[in-house]
Amino acid sequence: MVPRIMRDRFLRACRREPVDRTPVWFMRQAGRYMAEYRALRTKHTILDICRTPELALEVTLQPLRKFDFDAAILFADILLPLAPMGASFEFAKGEGPVIHEPIRSRAQIDKLRVIDPEEDLAYVLEAVRMIRRELDGKTPLIGFAGAPFTLASYLIEGGRSSHFVLTKTLMYQDPDSWNALMTTLSAVVLRLLNAQIDAGAQAVQLFDSWVGQLSPDDYATYVAPHVRGILQPLMTRGVPVLHFGTGTATLLEAQRDAGGTVIGVDWRTPLDDAWRRLGDGVAVQGNLDPTLLLAPRDVLLAAAGRVLDRAANRNGHVFNLGHGILPETPVDNVAAVVDFVHQRSER
Repeated sequence: MVPRIMRDRFLRACRREPVDRTPVWFMRQAGRYMAEYRALRTKHTILDICRTPELALEVTLQPLRKFDFDAAILFADILLPLAPMGASFEFAKGEGPVIHEPIRSRAQIDKLRVIDPEEDLAYVLEAVRMIRRELDGKTPLIGFAGAPFTLASYLIEGGRSSHFVLTKTLMYQDPDSWNALMTTLSAVVLRLLNAQIDAGAQAVQLFDSWVGQLSPDDYATYVAPHVRGILQPLMTRGVPVLHFGTGTATLLEAQRDAGGTVIGVDWRTPLDDAWRRLGDGVAVQGNLDPTLLLAPRDVLLAAAGRVLDRAANRNGHVFNLGHGILPETPVDNVAAVVDFVHQRSER
């Protein structure tokens, strides 16, 4: 049996309680940089893996067998709720997600369903239950969902975007339709995260990957009320709620006010500056630049050391990247950082 202080290290840090060393996990820690995952992908599509609980279990566990991570994160995709809502999509080779019928009208928004995760995403919840049984007493499990702005941007743009012109145009020109879309997406996200907690997730993270495209005023007007409606109820569930975005240097205080017991900080803002702005009422997660995992070992570990120095062994720091692991990342560098963080931060 793993000693309690070790298996609870991540959860304790999220609650801003003392830990024996800084916990570490990485976004996208299961995936394309690992040979084991690439081998599975020669036989299965991403959606096949997501929709087959046994495969999602296997991929979730792969990094835990190789690295000393302090948390597991469910292998799934933020877009999974869209298909049962009525917005089909695929992952096109070399292009990423492609929405088959991007939103161009209010009628399309009104047709979107508020789904029941137990029926429409049963495979996700079964994966959560299977992973939790496998890891119980060893490593805590994080569930997750995409935030409404990020999901809306995929639905409207039809895929990834550089400038989010179509998304912002709808937001500015037709705020009633925008709010209708965000309200529907928020209801789905809240249901999904609650269902994952019910299935056994010991923490949940809201991924707002593209929200950094917005100004503080636009975030406050068009996004924060919807995010608050998701995160505030979740914070009564008794599990850590992680609120993550990228490009959020100007949004940190607004994100904190919208909700979350842990606020993610990307690499563009020094961790100590971010924590000073956020205050002592939240834990902080971050914030190594993912591309540093491709750097020479001495450069990489020096940068990781600076993150730890800025955190200064304060209660409430979870070491992570500022976004997900890149596919080109050397596996040995991942192991080196995890071991370095644990050794350097030992209390």
